[in-house]
Amino acid sequence: MKFVIAPDKYKDSLSGFEFCDAVEEGLQRVFQNAEIIKKPLADGGDGTIAIIGHYLNGNTQRVEVNDPLFRKIEGSYLYNEASETAFVEMAEASGLKLLNQEERNCMYTTTYGTGELIVNAIQKGASKIILGIGGSATCDAGMGMAHALGYDFLDAQGNVLSPIGANLIHVAHINDSRVLPELHDITFLVACDVTNPLYGSNGSAHVYGSQKGASEAEVLALDKGLRNYASIVNTLVNNHVQEIEGGGAAGGMGVASCVFLKATLTSGIDLIKELAGFEEAVQEADWIITGEGQLDEQTISGKTISGVLETAKKHKIPVAALCGSIDISIQDQEDLGLTYATAITSGVMTLQKAIAHSYENLVMASYNFARALKS
Repeated sequence: MKFVIAPDKYKDSLSGFEFCDAVEEGLQRVFQNAEIIKKPLADGGDGTIAIIGHYLNGNTQRVEVNDPLFRKIEGSYLYNEASETAFVEMAEASGLKLLNQEERNCMYTTTYGTGELIVNAIQKGASKIILGIGGSATCDAGMGMAHALGYDFLDAQGNVLSPIGANLIHVAHINDSRVLPELHDITFLVACDVTNPLYGSNGSAHVYGSQKGASEAEVLALDKGLRNYASIVNTLVNNHVQEIEGGGAAGGMGVASCVFLKATLTSGIDLIKELAGFEEAVQEADWIITGEGQLDEQTISGKTISGVLETAKKHKIPVAALCGSIDISIQDQEDLGLTYATAITSGVMTLQKAIAHSYENLVMASYNFARALKS
């Protein structure tokens, strides 16, 4: 038997690597001679840097940067000197995880620190930069990032604006006279798994603003600011940035990446699968085993499991999902294409207890799955 283990993490519980080890332990109690290939995956959100580091074989570079509130912190990114490839995770410098609950308000946060990480990677010698934009605390449409790279956003009087969401409405001109000359020699790939436009009812502010601390009135103000910003950027690029699919990702970083980095937006899970050599790994596999903390409606679009299923369908390989909990219908499970799915918790227990015992519960679930296969 050949098994490929390809999970996302269990958030706040198990890393993808620990998931692989637990499933391997359970399988080997039944199939001692099985071929087991471990391919932990991610979809571009928090924790992606650890997975990419595993496959990119990059060294961690530590840099003093600004956090979302312009405070000095130590940020990091990965760099592989041989391939001149860097991976920058936006959440490391501009992430919601860097702020406590009271500090979260995307009217006043910035992506400047993400830009500083990119500048450092360019100075280090990177010719290709992969940018993960999950987990942001911002809705500045990437002004902060672009400002760090040399773009200045000016008001009607020619004053340089602080690159925060509240100032989107005041942008009247963009000055590119001090942009890093090396910038446009770099290939940028951006892991982006949402399709939201920059503004409007399905745009960045309305869909994600409240999650990042904005009040109802501030969401409306941000959306108005994003519309103004788009009109100014449109004149710069002679295009209509509202048409960029995924332009509203990470508070408008999708648009900023396309406009200022000339980046290609790509699915996060597809990017990780390519780095992992996933297509090659699943050749002649009997089963792919995947999982995540909760199997729910979000899984259906753009998440790790949906990416695994896409590859599995192509190669006609059955997929088993071992998850912390399951919150989809039988019909959803069939529509996804899962052959087997189970929640790993046994008996009645609190969330805290389930998290504490995730590893042994996953070993048991894997063992039971293998027993069922063999019978």
